[in-house]
Amino acid sequence: MSTGTVLITGPTRNLGRTATLALARRPPAERPDLLLVGRSGPALSEVAGRARAHGAVVHEIGADLSRLADVRAAAATTRDLLDAGSVRPLRALVANAGTMSADTRSASADGYEMTFAVNYLAHAQLVGDLLASFEPASRIVLLGSNTYHANIWRRLLGVPQADWRDPVDIARPAPRDSAPGFKASGVAYSNAKLAVLYYAHELQRRAGDGINVSVFEPGWMPGTALGRQTPAAAQAIGRGLGRLPGVATPRESGPQLASMAVDERWAHLRDGAFVVRGKLRETLPPVAHDRAREARLWEATQGLLARAAA
Repeated sequence: MSTGTVLITGPTRNLGRTATLALARRPPAERPDLLLVGRSGPALSEVAGRARAHGAVVHEIGADLSRLADVRAAAATTRDLLDAGSVRPLRALVANAGTMSADTRSASADGYEMTFAVNYLAHAQLVGDLLASFEPASRIVLLGSNTYHANIWRRLLGVPQADWRDPVDIARPAPRDSAPGFKASGVAYSNAKLAVLYYAHELQRRAGDGINVSVFEPGWMPGTALGRQTPAAAQAIGRGLGRLPGVATPRESGPQLASMAVDERWAHLRDGAFVVRGKLRETLPPVAHDRAREARLWEATQGLLARAAA
């Protein structure tokens, strides 16, 4: 990929942080300019400073991804920087930011279920607003997860799989009289990640030949900031599980994510190709490939985003 600019969301913690610094540490001839989109504050400034210390051109773009107005403003700032020549042409967008809300009754600033709002809708807004700003050949790397289906290990661990419904229903917070819990949170997370797969397939059909769309699964990383809204006991268990041999870590998966954005070895990936811990894998049809669901998700997404902007 021609060296240009990489935009990454959620650059301050764990996977996003290690991916950001891996990009910043590349040799000067291969080092992209960096647009870091995350919540304003010391954490964003600190990782930006670390990246600059490695020689990268870095711009911080403050945005709370649970607020679609912030996302639209971040896209506008990105376009301004590109138009002014403050950074090189936009070559990659890494949709890394994510959350797993402990309470599916919680709503984003726009009234949408929080997990779906941050993991999916925010990035659909950002990508849509910037689609015309990419220079060919460019890449969009979305963050996926295998939790959309339950294999034997996930069943043993009680990890909830997706329970797909109409996207408008998925975007709606749970009723106030419903009971929060791990199962409801897990289903919401798996639904959001299945939406990412469906979106990747439909986005590729609409993005044109100059943009390649792929999905990266970093592997199971218990104990990271993804679960920061879960109860303290669950976070402690996650940190313990994170020390087990073979469990993915941000140190391992961050550079793999960075590689997906810029390295020649991944230049051929299109159509929502699914990479798990640095290896190309097949998603499981029929649930991960459904043209009717993908078309409906696209249509519903445009309506949800338009309603938030009204």
